[in-house]
Amino acid sequence: MSGRLFAIGDVHGNPGELGALLDSLPLSAGDVVCFVGDYIDRGRDSKGVIDLLLAARGRTDVEWVFLKGNHEDMCLSFLGRSGNWGDSWLANGGVAAVRSYGVDARSEPAVVEGAIPEAHLTFMEGLERAYRWGGYLFVHAGIRPGVPWEKQTDEDIFWIREEFLRRPHGMPETIVFGHTPGRQVLVDLPYKIGIDTGLVYGGALTALELPDRILHQVSSGERRVRCSALPAGRQR
Repeated sequence: MSGRLFAIGDVHGNPGELGALLDSLPLSAGDVVCFVGDYIDRGRDSKGVIDLLLAARGRTDVEWVFLKGNHEDMCLSFLGRSGNWGDSWLANGGVAAVRSYGVDARSEPAVVEGAIPEAHLTFMEGLERAYRWGGYLFVHAGIRPGVPWEKQTDEDIFWIREEFLRRPHGMPETIVFGHTPGRQVLVDLPYKIGIDTGLVYGGALTALELPDRILHQVSSGERRVRCSALPAGRQR
């Protein structure tokens, strides 16, 4: 491990705030940028978000880690590729994503797939399940407490909420996750840090800088990025 890691929460089809955040991060060679998933859906420009991510990945002195969220998993399933709950995708924000590719949301999956650039499909199919760095474990939604890592299911890693949020877990790392939006970063140390601050609901997009635990945040509809220390939260 060298450099720093910047963990970025759920983007949900908002490339403007994402671009402002990425432009402001003090990235240096050897740093890692880790997204915790949910790049698409709900917001107006899912296509623009993936275009921006593919362009950002061109900076090769930084390691880029893209985790899969439940929304990408649903999208892939809807298109007949890997994934689950594809029949729920359109009702969970997928309509906005389909429209961002210039397709009527009532179109058949094959028509939607044909409108999505192959590079975007390859990007979604190549998303990672989890990432470990410096005593932290990054996943989209969380883990099931009391279950060893090798037995954690995709269903839990992409979808779990209350069972994970309300209980401590036995993993040796602090879990950094998105998926469950809140107006503030959720801090429950040493167990978990939640970084989905509800951008698509009028909140903010958050990047957590580690190991110094600095927050970089841009509010919905803005371009100015504010920095602050991660609150202490609960300590056990």
